[in-house]
Amino acid sequence: LNIARPVQGHPLIVQAGASEDGRQLAAETAEMVFTSQATLEDGQAFYADVKARTAACGRDPEHIKILPGALVVVGDSEQEAREKRELLDSLVHYDSAIASLSIALGHDASGLDPDAPLPDIPESNASKSGRERAINLARRENLTVRQLASRLGGYAGLSMVGTPSGIADQMEHWLHNRGSDGFNVMFPYLPAGLDDFVDKVVPELQRRGLFRRAYQGTTLRDHLGLPRPPNRFFDGGR
Repeated sequence: LNIARPVQGHPLIVQAGASEDGRQLAAETAEMVFTSQATLEDGQAFYADVKARTAACGRDPEHIKILPGALVVVGDSEQEAREKRELLDSLVHYDSAIASLSIALGHDASGLDPDAPLPDIPESNASKSGRERAINLARRENLTVRQLASRLGGYAGLSMVGTPSGIADQMEHWLHNRGSDGFNVMFPYLPAGLDDFVDKVVPELQRRGLFRRAYQGTTLRDHLGLPRPPNRFFDGGR
C-alpha cells in the first residue's frame, strides 16, 4: 500500500485491570495502564510489580505509563470539599448500591445484614481485582455492608477531596513516591467539576512544575512522552 504510516506509528495500546493475567498482559503489550488502587501503598505495589514485569519482558519500564483513576472533588476550603463529597454520597440509592456490590463480589449481597460487617464471601467468577478491592475496603475501614454498598455505589477508588493546594499535594506525593506516572482524573459531575479542576488545581500543578504549560507535540504519544514504535515490517523503517 502506498499510504504513509500513521504519525503515532500505531494507536496507543491501553490496558485496564489488575489481575495477574491483566498485569502480565500490560507488561507484554501496553503503553498505558488504567488502574484503581485506592491507597498509596497499594498503588506503589502495583506500580513496582508492573514495571518489574515490563523489564522482565525486555521492554523499557519508562515506556509504560501507569495512571490510577482519581475522583477529584475541589472546594475552596476542606470543609466545603467534604460537604460536596458527602452530598454526592447521600444521593446513592441503596438498592442500586447493593446491586453494584453484588456485581463486584460476584455474590448476591441483597440477603446480607446491611448493618453487619461483610462476612466471608465465597470465590466466584467475578473480576478478581474488583472483588479484592471491595473486600479489602470493607476490612480496612471496618465498614458495614450498607456502608460498603454506599461507597461502591458511588466511587470506591482513589478520591482526592480538598482544596486546590491539598489535591496538588496528594498528586505530588503519589508521583514522587512511585505510586503512579499520572492520573486518570474523573469528575463527579460536569461541567462544573471539570471547570474547578482546570481553573483551580491545574494552575497549582503548573506552579509546582508537575503539569505542562504548553504542548510539546501533537499526538497522545507526545503528550505522554512515549516514543514512536519502530516499524515491524521494515528494518529501520519509520
